[in-house]
Amino acid sequence: MITFILGLVVLIVGGMLYGGFCEKVMRVTDGKTPAETLRDNVDFVPMGKWRNGLIELLNIAGTGPILGPIQGILFGPIAFITIPIGCVIAGAFHDYMVGMISLRNNGEQTPDLVRRFLGKHIYRIYNIFVCLAMLLVGVVFIYTPGDLFVTEILKQDGSASNPTLWYAYLIIFLYYILATLFPIDKIIGKVYPIFGAILLASAVGVFVGIFAKGYPLVEIWNVAKSAYPYQHNFIPIFFVTVTCGICSGFHSTQATLVSRTLTSERHGRGVFYNMMIAEGFIAMTWAAAAMGALNLGLTDAETLWTSATRVVGIVSKDMLGSVGGTIAIIGVILLPITSGDTALRALRLIIGDTFHIDQTKKKNALILSLGIFIVVGLMLVWAKVNPAGFGIVWRYFSWANVTIIVFVFAMIVAYMKKNNMPHIMAAIPATFYMYIVTSYILNAHIGFNLPWLVSYIVAAIISCVFFVALVRKEK
Repeated sequence: MITFILGLVVLIVGGMLYGGFCEKVMRVTDGKTPAETLRDNVDFVPMGKWRNGLIELLNIAGTGPILGPIQGILFGPIAFITIPIGCVIAGAFHDYMVGMISLRNNGEQTPDLVRRFLGKHIYRIYNIFVCLAMLLVGVVFIYTPGDLFVTEILKQDGSASNPTLWYAYLIIFLYYILATLFPIDKIIGKVYPIFGAILLASAVGVFVGIFAKGYPLVEIWNVAKSAYPYQHNFIPIFFVTVTCGICSGFHSTQATLVSRTLTSERHGRGVFYNMMIAEGFIAMTWAAAAMGALNLGLTDAETLWTSATRVVGIVSKDMLGSVGGTIAIIGVILLPITSGDTALRALRLIIGDTFHIDQTKKKNALILSLGIFIVVGLMLVWAKVNPAGFGIVWRYFSWANVTIIVFVFAMIVAYMKKNNMPHIMAAIPATFYMYIVTSYILNAHIGFNLPWLVSYIVAAIISCVFFVALVRKEK
């Protein structure tokens, strides 16, 4: 337990100290925000700090900070150290900076910020990645909650031959359409506080259960490789697997969305930085629960790696009983649903802003949304019918998610240089993730399939050149 507790201390205390430092670096003001100056009662709508905070948390906390850490614990208790450190200096910093930069630039979405600070050529490349990532988020965050609901709540077969599964997908689809089209304060702003309460209750319940049930956790100095077989190639595989619990490019699309509803820059730290720290807590909790379940024999390494959703049901019901476990599972089901809807909403805004489409006209928003949902639906059917489909979608989703991080950190560097801020704060994590994303795709079967040694060397060269480009005095 010592390693786990130390990790929580790093997460909480480090988040307080570094979050305060980030706020000081940004030099927050009391000026008017886009929610007030550009109010359109659709996307630009003033909302309170706590409501915005819950929306931000539910937007960013899909199944990633649960399924990722469950798989990531197979690398051993080092996860209890890397998750909080990465969350404090990379993930929460990333979310805070992009949210605040958007807030100071008329609530612009991330592609527009990339174009503003990195130029139109990089913007075009980034737009391809972010649109792909948003589509994959939509697919993943319909697939996983639908499967969880059918298998864990209804206790039915989760295969493509079960009609109930497709009805579950359809219901989520219909909710996504409503949440994507309606003003942000009418659906998202109303139901998210309720969802947030369920989410927090389930996370706290599992956290308390770790101690109450005496789940055995291994210390970092006493780890056995036989029990944690995926310790090889920790870099980059761990950071791609657990991206949503440490630092996620997807979050940048959600922070800019919420920046359009903030009424004060002083709310930024609580809404953007602290909510990522809360996600780090969720990730730590599920990583510990998975390790305890593995050590107790409730599950095995193969199940952790290939069927993390099953582990959610096993842990929840073992810790909280039938009723409490069901509530916890419902919380996990709500997580991806409340991320998928805003991901597709963000994609609609990105496409609309790119092609200068006036989305205050409901007809335009409807046409854009229908086009997006048709593509998502086709991808979902393929992922479910093809036996290897979801695995392929998940790997591309994870890699695209990490790739977006590099673009966004580079944009943050450019903004900080322009405003005489210590841009090394962004340059270091930017370079680290450049190494992660290049070494991963050079080796991966979905990429270039090169040997690890070659991948590491080439990635190191690319990352060094990238770092020099970031920190040089020239623009």
